[in-house]
Amino acid sequence: MKVLVTGGAGFIGSHLCERLLSRGDEVTCLDDLSTGRAANLERVLEHPRFRFVRGSVLDEELVGELTADVEGVFHLAALVGVRLVLERPSATLAINVVGTRHVLAAAARAGARVLFASSSEVYGQGVPPFAEEQPLLLGATREPRWSYAASKALGESLSFAHEREHDLAVVVVRFFNVVGPRQRGDFGMVLPRFVRAAVREEPLEVYGDGAQTRSFLHVEDALDAVLGLWDEPRSFGQVVNVGSERELAIGELAERVRALAGGRSPIVRMPYREAYGMDMRDFARRVPDTARLRALTGFAPRRPLEAILAEALAEGRGVLA
Repeated sequence: MKVLVTGGAGFIGSHLCERLLSRGDEVTCLDDLSTGRAANLERVLEHPRFRFVRGSVLDEELVGELTADVEGVFHLAALVGVRLVLERPSATLAINVVGTRHVLAAAARAGARVLFASSSEVYGQGVPPFAEEQPLLLGATREPRWSYAASKALGESLSFAHEREHDLAVVVVRFFNVVGPRQRGDFGMVLPRFVRAAVREEPLEVYGDGAQTRSFLHVEDALDAVLGLWDEPRSFGQVVNVGSERELAIGELAERVRALAGGRSPIVRMPYREAYGMDMRDFARRVPDTARLRALTGFAPRRPLEAILAEALAEGRGVLA
């Protein structure tokens, strides 16, 4: 199959490009390298079935050209990361909404099916475990932290609008805290941020009280789920959570990372205002209901948290060396 991966030089996108090539697909990657990195693609740049195009999903003409002859689009391009979203709320809305509209319209013209990468953020202040059909409860529009969630929710609505109006085959995937090699901590992602501090024997900064929980899923497990959904016709027309149901408090995550790294780094609590320069509402829990994913694909995570942390520490030490 000929496919387009937007945001393909990013953390998840680069792993996805590798997996698609390993399946025999012909892959075009579109990325403006604003948060993705060319180095993420070093394993595939010379592959005969891979093409990298540097450009933005905001370039409607380019998106149309790249989509014209493909059979499928994995739309991952987005502005993401709490720190970046807080700094650039307008750009978040533009890239995540206008860019998504360009991709969906081009895919509809080409007759290509689409996987739209959404986020657990859309559940907002709802009650976990989060199930796909429950109402979304976002915060006040004056709070910039909600611009990302709003943009992803609107992207989902645009996806299903194109499904109804243009007979577009689309599946929406809501990712929950995907982690693994190549993930950067620059924009607020917690595990690489902790690892970078631990290998440098610097303080591990836990925002808030550390009691908030998250559920972590390895990127390769996430892509098992994604490709399982892509290959399952019943998935299209649906929203599907992709994540792990195993919760871990952020304070405990810091303790585990510190212990694996040798226990030399202090753990410090930091108020959100000090971390981000403004007060920010956070979620006490964020854990998915994965019943729909299991029913469609039989998915179960294969990599335990202990292995995920060990791999992250090994990568962190390699970067430091």
